[in-house]
Amino acid sequence: MAQTVYTKNAPDAIGPYSQAKIVGGLVFTSGQIAINPATGAVEATTIEEQTHQVCKNLKAVLEEAGSSLEKAVKTVCFLKNMSDFAAFNGIYGEYFTSKPARSCVAAKELPKDVLVEVEVIAEV
Repeated sequence: MAQTVYTKNAPDAIGPYSQAKIVGGLVFTSGQIAINPATGAVEATTIEEQTHQVCKNLKAVLEEAGSSLEKAVKTVCFLKNMSDFAAFNGIYGEYFTSKPARSCVAAKELPKDVLVEVEVIAEV
């Protein structure tokens, strides 16, 4: 049976979904965007600032699940503008040092008009 993950150190879901689910020794996060969990708002305006916030949110969710960024095995990344790839990639690499498998695609629109969204599958 799947276990639901919730932490106040990451944004509340903005729809009918969970921050993450644990099943079969893996944690599956929902996509995280650059919402500051303290304010519930998107405060960051640049791709660099938003990527840092997204990674901090993912770190909090994974830690609540008993995992970590280092245990990530797969990420899926969505960028509003593929021209932001180099800036995103540099910051992403600071957080995901274990180099998980990854997909990175451009998305025409993202929730709350953010520039980046990332979801993770990690070992617990």
